[in-house]
Amino acid sequence: MKILITGANGQLGSELRRCLAAGQSELGPLPAKLRHATVLATDVDTLDITNRHEVAAYVRHHAPDAILSCAAYTNVDGCETNPEAAFAVNAIGARNLAMAAEEIGAKLMHISTDYVFPGDAKAPVWEYETPAPRSVYGKTKLLGEAYVQQFCSHYFIVRTAWLYGYTGGNFVKTMLRLAKANGSVAVVNDQLGSPTNAADLAHELLQLLVTKEYGVYHCTGGGVCSWYDFTCEIVRLSGIPATVTPCSTQEYIANAKKTVAARPAYSALENAMLKATVGNEMRSWKEALACFFEHYQPEE
Repeated sequence: MKILITGANGQLGSELRRCLAAGQSELGPLPAKLRHATVLATDVDTLDITNRHEVAAYVRHHAPDAILSCAAYTNVDGCETNPEAAFAVNAIGARNLAMAAEEIGAKLMHISTDYVFPGDAKAPVWEYETPAPRSVYGKTKLLGEAYVQQFCSHYFIVRTAWLYGYTGGNFVKTMLRLAKANGSVAVVNDQLGSPTNAADLAHELLQLLVTKEYGVYHCTGGGVCSWYDFTCEIVRLSGIPATVTPCSTQEYIANAKKTVAARPAYSALENAMLKATVGNEMRSWKEALACFFEHYQPEE
């Protein structure tokens, strides 16, 4: 099987490459069809997904069986100040990949986000709930989803949230850096969600990829916590002697020295479609985080 990965140098793209090279993930072996897969790893320096002609030519030339669309403009605050770039990558980029996949009959797995929802739920959100994003990031990602559905016949749209991994920047690494540098960190305790280890997400994506169970999926770690709860566990597992102090979203915004996009107050997702198809093997967020610390090698 030949697989094209966009955003291959990011935390999810890197984890997918690691799994495909090893023939297994932290959760177990990959499907037999993937154990000798040919991987075309691209990132912004090798494939501009915002350029329709470049994408079409690349996909036509290499003829992958599947495209894993991990590239995105994920700087939520940056999307507010640079909506043109967010639109180009998150919406037009998705459209270009969908059209190219359809032309050669390839599968397309498109990674999306909890930010397509307004964040006012009181329980984990199912796939059948109606999106209503409140940020530029969420709006452009939702348009990307629409383009995938419009232009591609064989697609998986997978929404995830609170993602962290071994490669690249993420919340876990930021909290470790701040805790080590300052001995204390203040974190909001009124935004709830489900931390997701990239190793778990990569495993589920690859299990799904070899099937024809097309559609919209949610895929996040098990359980619900606040950013404050998450940080407390990060600091505890790290062994860094630091204190974690809760604060409200309004207090955080008041102290911020930059544009702050609207964040979902509640962004936990229900992995209903996984349960109904390949099975939901996502670990609880605490178990997955503990495993992360068993393998993580901090950068010096």
